[in-house]
Amino acid sequence: MAPRKRSSRGISFIFCCFRSSDHPEITYRLRNDSSFALQTMEPALPMPPVEELDVMFTELVDELDLTDKHREAMFALPAEKKWQIYCSKKKDQEENKGATSWPEFYIDQLNSMAARKSLIALEKEDEEERNKTIESLKTALRTKPMRFVTRFIDLDGLSCILNFLKSMDYETAESRIHTSLIGCIKALMNNSLGRAHVLAHSESINVIAQSLSTENIKTKVAVLEIMGAVCLVPGGHKKVLEAMLHYQKYASERTRFQTLINDLDKSTGRYRDEVSLKTAIMSFINAVLSQGAGVESLDFRLHLRYEFLMLGIQPVIDKLREHENSTLDRHLDFFEMLRNEDELEFAKRFELVHIDTKSATQMFELTRKRLTHTEAYPHFMSILHHCLQMPYKRSGNTVQYWLLLDRIVQQIVIQSDKGQDPDATPLENFNIKNVVRMLVNENEVKQWKEQAEKMRKEHTELQQKLEKKERECDAKAQEKEEMMQTLNKMKEKLEKESSEHKQVKQQVADLTAQLHEMSRRAICAAGPGGPPLPPGAPGGPLPSPAPGSLLPPPPPPPPPGGCPPPPPPPPPPPGGPPPPPGPPPLDGVMPPPGAPLGFALKKKSIPQPTNALKSFNWSKLPENKLAGTVWTDIDDAKVFKILDLEDLERTFSAYQRQQKEDAIDDTLSSRHKVKELSVIDGRRAQNCNILLSRLKLSNEEIKRAILTMDEQEDLPKDMLEQLLKFVPEKGDIDLLEEHKHELDRMAKADRFLFEMSRINHYQQRLQSLYFKKKFAERVAEVKPKVEAIRAGSKAVLQSSSLRQLLEVVLAFGNYMNKGQRGNAFGFKISSLNKIADTKSSIDKNITLLHYLITIVEKKYPKVLHLHEELRDIPQAAKVNMTELEKEINTLRSGLRAVETELDFQKSQVQQTGDKFVSVVSQFITLASFSFSDVEDLLMEAKELFSKAVKHFGEDTDKMQPDEFFGIFDQFLQAVTEAKQENENMRRRKEEEERRVRMEAQLKEQRERERKARKAKESGEEGGEFDDLVSALRSGEVFDKDLSKLKRNRKRIANQLADSGRERPITKLNF
Repeated sequence: MAPRKRSSRGISFIFCCFRSSDHPEITYRLRNDSSFALQTMEPALPMPPVEELDVMFTELVDELDLTDKHREAMFALPAEKKWQIYCSKKKDQEENKGATSWPEFYIDQLNSMAARKSLIALEKEDEEERNKTIESLKTALRTKPMRFVTRFIDLDGLSCILNFLKSMDYETAESRIHTSLIGCIKALMNNSLGRAHVLAHSESINVIAQSLSTENIKTKVAVLEIMGAVCLVPGGHKKVLEAMLHYQKYASERTRFQTLINDLDKSTGRYRDEVSLKTAIMSFINAVLSQGAGVESLDFRLHLRYEFLMLGIQPVIDKLREHENSTLDRHLDFFEMLRNEDELEFAKRFELVHIDTKSATQMFELTRKRLTHTEAYPHFMSILHHCLQMPYKRSGNTVQYWLLLDRIVQQIVIQSDKGQDPDATPLENFNIKNVVRMLVNENEVKQWKEQAEKMRKEHTELQQKLEKKERECDAKAQEKEEMMQTLNKMKEKLEKESSEHKQVKQQVADLTAQLHEMSRRAICAAGPGGPPLPPGAPGGPLPSPAPGSLLPPPPPPPPPGGCPPPPPPPPPPPGGPPPPPGPPPLDGVMPPPGAPLGFALKKKSIPQPTNALKSFNWSKLPENKLAGTVWTDIDDAKVFKILDLEDLERTFSAYQRQQKEDAIDDTLSSRHKVKELSVIDGRRAQNCNILLSRLKLSNEEIKRAILTMDEQEDLPKDMLEQLLKFVPEKGDIDLLEEHKHELDRMAKADRFLFEMSRINHYQQRLQSLYFKKKFAERVAEVKPKVEAIRAGSKAVLQSSSLRQLLEVVLAFGNYMNKGQRGNAFGFKISSLNKIADTKSSIDKNITLLHYLITIVEKKYPKVLHLHEELRDIPQAAKVNMTELEKEINTLRSGLRAVETELDFQKSQVQQTGDKFVSVVSQFITLASFSFSDVEDLLMEAKELFSKAVKHFGEDTDKMQPDEFFGIFDQFLQAVTEAKQENENMRRRKEEEERRVRMEAQLKEQRERERKARKAKESGEEGGEFDDLVSALRSGEVFDKDLSKLKRNRKRIANQLADSGRERPITKLNF
């Protein structure tokens, strides 16, 4: 049943029908007289601007409390209809500016009535007046604008109603005032905001449940309908169960549902033919059993139903069949069928058809049979044993012990895995999981934790090893794949070159044969003076090589004298001694090496420190430049006599010392514990330590990885890049060499730099390894750019759609331009992006590009494939040729550097475990071929690009790929935007035409809309909560479950007939 939203007003009420796709006709009804016909409203005031009207209309729609769908329909109305609605609303407000239009009036009246608790002293007219006021409040809550309800809630009007209900005396509770007050709460809940407010109130449902104590049947029915509907609201089911528990204490009943079963069983006096109350009770019971946690949990349904069965509901249901009321029978059928279905499903757990819950013997036997031969059986026997020991006195309070046991077992059954209790009856703050957790042995928990921690560590180690192996496998697989691709390309290239070589060889053989033939003819034709020397003969002219031949050029002539030129001197080996000194001075006395000419230097007597000191990073002046400087007059030996060298040594010692904080005197504070020796810069050492901690490899492992060119993939690319920043410099190596005898005391960073400095050509090896790892990535970055230029050039050359489009644009231009600008045979491609600059003289929003697309769609539909044919253009437009060539040059220079290092390493004696030559040789072979492939692609791409530029008449020297393809890319984007704008304009036009058709149909739809919106009772509209109550009362809310149960009825009956159960199935009346 579709819910209906609360209407705006009962007086001069606005109707809007949203059940059809057409816009509604806005009408009003004359107040308090439903016999008047609905008439079309004509606003008397001029309509304000659209922006102002939208603001005013938004405030009005917010007051109507409509659903999202209806709100959208209201906002989609034309401006004239919106103005009609707003004017009618304002007119209605002006007509109802009396005191009763404000919630303050009703709240004051409620407080006044609550103060006069008794009706005994009131006249009948006064009682009628009080009831009329409350009924007026009920109507106002249903029909007043949204701000009335909001104001009523803000003024705490609900608390006033609840206080009145709590404080009324017996006479008031039995009067119509009580029923009207419940009706006010029901009307408030008919609004979404009011319903949320009632459910959020701490005691609202409890106070409503207290009204079940009255003997007023209408009041009871209203209370049960509210509480039954609350069960259907999310979060309301548990509130209802808590309210019934509250009523149990309030009415001093033995169980919480006792009053309901008593009223259901009454059949005398006013209850003899009273069906509405019995229907409301059964409706409420079905809602309690089937909603909330009972939707999913069979155990919860069985738990609640057993409570009703213990109160004797089954015989009462059999007696209620005598009323022969279809609505009541519908609720009885649902109760019976749901019970049969649940009991059958429950019996399946024990592989039975039925379980007699009245038989203690059968239930005990089933439990015993289920637990026999299980670990739980001793505990079951212990429970029975202690039950026998339970205190028992007829007149004592021993029943409370059994109640406690009952509630504990109930909570074990119905409590969820998260510790949430769907029912309020069991013990509070009693979490089954926590209690069970406390019973577990602490030692076992500790062992489990230790075992779990151990397994977690093992898992982490295995995971790390697995990731390392996966990286190795991925690298090897990628390397193998690249190698296979390269080998295939090399094979193709070799076959091609072999074929060319055979052709050239055949040409050489042919030319040689021709040459011999010509020589023979020349000898035969020679005269008596002797034939001329043929080319190539001794003493004759040298033959010039034929074009394309593979003959090597002749060697250069020997120098005069007949002896060959001497070979050049070999270069000095790296790290060799300096060149020999120059010639001696004129006086024949040789100064010491490096000393300035003209004076002799005395050897300095410098005191030596007892421990290594920090280095002073100065730039030493060469001794041959000291002459004539201030340094010839300076004698630092005098300074050594003045300085406190011990303090200097203590202050700048190379060892890191740790002072004791609790020093008593200078003697104790001067005792330092030597830990590490550090001679490199502190910041550099700190950064190096950070890198090594991230790398998580020992110096030996790093050294092995560099020598083997990282076969095991221990060094990621980012770590190699960082390692290049910490290559030992010459100064670092000299300092570390001085302290190599103290290797064990060196700091971590110093030790690392020292170990790496022992590797021959460490920096070049590291750079080669980094280039090797980055080569495939760099090629993968460069190649798509080259391919983009190549593919983009092919696309513009081969696109038939582009050719056709240029033809149309040329026709447009020649037609629209006159004089020198017209009569053109072509145009620059940059002109494509100027098409949108020409605007229509009819509509400034339409440009020549919009018109061109429209014409193309109609006349040249094949041109619409332009984007597909030029799909490579956007990528080509991003390529900058200068940057691309720079990247390729970087690859070329890097490859040459690796080749140079390979040549050097081949000339050296290989160390054990050094795989540089083998690994890099293989890499150079593959990388050289891959790079030559990229160069070939680039050359092809340049040729295609040049051809494409010339194809469109552009200058190849000035046009770059990003500019050339950028023109087409910009044009394609403009075409896409223009197509979308054309589509939007077309949709707006269709929408306007649809509005015109809808306006024409509004008159025909008017009567149907009025009937659909007309109120059922007293000109008032129902709401969502009313619809919920109505569906609950009629049983429609259970239709889905009932139809499902009816389908299973025959199957259940057959199964139960064979089981011989004690209680026969009640016949169902359909």
